[in-house]
Amino acid sequence: METSAIDRARATEFASETTYLNTSSCGLLPRRAVEAVRALAADSAVGVRGGVGSFESVDAARAGFARLAGVAAARVAVGGSVAAHVGLVAASLPSGAEVLAPEGEFSSVVSPFAVRGDLRMRYVPLAGLAEAVRPGTALVAFSAVQSADGRVADLDAVRAAAAAHGARTMLDASQSAGWRPLDAGAYDYTVTGGYKFLMCPRGTSFLTVTEEAQETLPALYAGWVAAEDRWNSTYGPVEKLAADARRFDEPVAFLAYHGAEQSLDVLAEVGVDAVYAHATGLAARFRDGLVSLGHEPVSGASAIVAVPGLGSREPDLAAAGVMVSARAGNLRAAFHLYNTDADADRALEVLSG
Repeated sequence: METSAIDRARATEFASETTYLNTSSCGLLPRRAVEAVRALAADSAVGVRGGVGSFESVDAARAGFARLAGVAAARVAVGGSVAAHVGLVAASLPSGAEVLAPEGEFSSVVSPFAVRGDLRMRYVPLAGLAEAVRPGTALVAFSAVQSADGRVADLDAVRAAAAAHGARTMLDASQSAGWRPLDAGAYDYTVTGGYKFLMCPRGTSFLTVTEEAQETLPALYAGWVAAEDRWNSTYGPVEKLAADARRFDEPVAFLAYHGAEQSLDVLAEVGVDAVYAHATGLAARFRDGLVSLGHEPVSGASAIVAVPGLGSREPDLAAAGVMVSARAGNLRAAFHLYNTDADADRALEVLSG
């Protein structure tokens, strides 16, 4: 019988010792990513690498994310956290600008705007986000998939409404990139944490910015790594920043990016479309099982399944070796390429006890 790319990846790259349904918190690292991090750490211990890391790996990870996001690598900046990327966008807005966001949005997506104190923050239910865009809205900041409960935003409607009113868009793809197709070029900005469904080590994050939006984005992290000519910009003020999105690079943790290069290769080999079909199929199986047990999970075609009011069962599941999370009172389970029918069924078995 022919083996699928998902089956091959599961067999060769992953060896979870639990029923792991917690990718919304942190994804499992592929074996080759772990090996890359170990190799660099070992080199660092014995002094065989000057600089303790490779920009070639950083740029390979940049290119890997670019392919997944459907944009050129020149449109991708790298960093260490979503909050830092959002901070750049927040710094670009004039005083008094209105930022529209969903109620209950993840903190890193809204806090850099809110803490400025001179922006007008407006929060509305996710289902009404598109209808809430109005003349004077400067930016719509939202996640493709909500962290707390896995709800998927109406991306087409939000983009159309923003375009109709001249508002820019900033999409957080941290809970979607890796299992759901991403068209980053359709948004002024996207921000993505790498350590969830992209299965990269913590300390990896990606910012995409259109050429037009780049014109107003400040290069707050201007340093030699963001220079057009890195190695001739190490002393004194940088004379020329990179012409493309690399001007917004933060100094990165090489260990994390050596692993990220490999993790993104695994995803490229499997294909996001295949992951989407696999993960949402498992999630649907889990939802159906939850309903049969008398629970009411949040509906939708998402790889993330949430059950309102059931978050208190997370310790019971953990004690049985089933790793999920509790968020905003919800029990939250997330399915990815390394999960199987048996994982969904095991979680249901524990919940039925």
